[in-house]
Amino acid sequence: MRFINPKTDYAFKKIFGSEQSHEILISFLNAILYDGQNKIQQIEILNPYLAPRIRGVKDTYLDVKANLDDSTTVIIEMQVLNVEGFEKRILYNAAKAYSLQLGTGEAYTMLDPVIALTITDFEMFPELNQLISRFILKEKDFLVDYPIHDIELVFVELPKFIKEIENLDTLADKWLYFLKSAKYLQVVPESMNVVPEIRKAFEIANQANLSQDELEDLEKREMFIHDQRNAIKKALKQGLEQGKNEGRLEAKLEIAKQLLNILDDEAIARTTGLNLDEITRLRNF
Repeated sequence: MRFINPKTDYAFKKIFGSEQSHEILISFLNAILYDGQNKIQQIEILNPYLAPRIRGVKDTYLDVKANLDDSTTVIIEMQVLNVEGFEKRILYNAAKAYSLQLGTGEAYTMLDPVIALTITDFEMFPELNQLISRFILKEKDFLVDYPIHDIELVFVELPKFIKEIENLDTLADKWLYFLKSAKYLQVVPESMNVVPEIRKAFEIANQANLSQDELEDLEKREMFIHDQRNAIKKALKQGLEQGKNEGRLEAKLEIAKQLLNILDDEAIARTTGLNLDEITRLRNF
């Protein structure tokens, strides 16, 4: 068997956001958000995957939105490239989902929580030595929690997951291994095949069960991601070559210039070591 790459946003939505994916998504969310506890029993997928809508990038929403049985809204997104405005988009989408719950004149007490769960194929927080990070509102100086936790941002950084198949202990381990490694497998590992929801996810990911149009769309998306990554590598190489004879700071500036049209300011800062003020000056130059 050959499996599609679950890390591609198209494939991720097909596997976790299709009409037949309810049990899959429940298992995945319970594993990642609730340490494998069966807290979520039922779920409603709000924007199910539809193959005709996926064709073409424009006007296509590739996140997965679902209502949990406690009325919480969850927005799940697979992000492969650290593109410009990515961090702001996550916060905007969560705030928008929260605010749009109310109609004119309705009471604020009717607002239900929103969780934005983002799985990244890059390190967002290299300063944090943890795989899953959760952000809520806190008081700035004393870190006291805001009275309600209605908006929560959860990030899973896949590069920090390094377990091999023989060391998978938890349900979360198995799901994250599926995301990282399904593309390279030819059979479903026995330790994962015993989990019905993961077995079903492999069935959806099996290339033999996809239409030719879907396979072509997935291939185009992977080629786009590959090209973007190569563009970043090329920018880094050119920046180093142009700046190597001018000193370390000049080299960083040259790299940053090459990345201005590819990454956002925070990603450039993490890549080059420059501060945000220096990058802002480059953009305004």
